[in-house]
Amino acid sequence: MRAADPAALGAWYRECLGLDADENGLWYPEAGMTVFATFESETEYFGSRAQQTMLNFRVRDLDAMLAQLRAKGADVAKEIQDVEGIGRFGWVTDPEGNRVELWQSS
Repeated sequence: MRAADPAALGAWYRECLGLDADENGLWYPEAGMTVFATFESETEYFGSRAQQTMLNFRVRDLDAMLAQLRAKGADVAKEIQDVEGIGRFGWVTDPEGNRVELWQSS
């Protein structure tokens, strides 16, 4: 992931989202599904049109995670989306303007 300030952006992901990557970027999440999805080039789903990809992290408790992010002053979207049979989704924008999706599976 490109960043104007890689160290600061890495720290934000560790402190706000709990991404426990080591100094080489290696991260060992709990076992589970990984999703690779493509979207139409005109989608507004990612937020900024300049954003080409969007990270999606599974969370145990979406409401608690969003509250934690708000308490840290993060830019959290107001809307939450419920998709029957899939789960609940919320979004936060990192300090460099990348929209990140948070997913609590059903």
